[in-house]
Amino acid sequence: MDGMTALPASVPPEGAAELGSWTIEDYHGLRILRVELRRAVGELGLVGVSAGPAGSGGRPSADDDEDDVAERIAVVATELATNALRHGRPPASVRLLRVTDLLIVDVSDQDPDGEPRFDLERPLGQGGLGLLLARTFAVDVGWYRAGAGKHVWASFPA
Repeated sequence: MDGMTALPASVPPEGAAELGSWTIEDYHGLRILRVELRRAVGELGLVGVSAGPAGSGGRPSADDDEDDVAERIAVVATELATNALRHGRPPASVRLLRVTDLLIVDVSDQDPDGEPRFDLERPLGQGGLGLLLARTFAVDVGWYRAGAGKHVWASFPA
């Protein structure tokens, strides 16, 4: 067995309002994305919460603050956008959404083929850990096909 695990196919919660969107043409756009996402999340004035592993339901923590949440979202968004550029067809589109008590990062590419997979056995330092980071930092992670592309999304407590 190759150790690869498919990311579960699912759509994000419905009824989300778009808070921002970015088009990433190449790897140079990732730094700007990270800075602008941190700023956008910071402007929301969130209380600190901890986003544990997928399915754990992030719990408030006195040790976390708004900057921690913003950084986790920025890291996951840039990892997912990197995957979209590397494994899909550019450009990558990134949207920051909000629905009730969740912030959602939705990243799409222009390649509907293939399904996102991650390697639970990959040693650190060999790359390919973006989806594992997303599963660690987010409350939930999934993917779906839409039109001529696919979307990978991650949700965080707001």
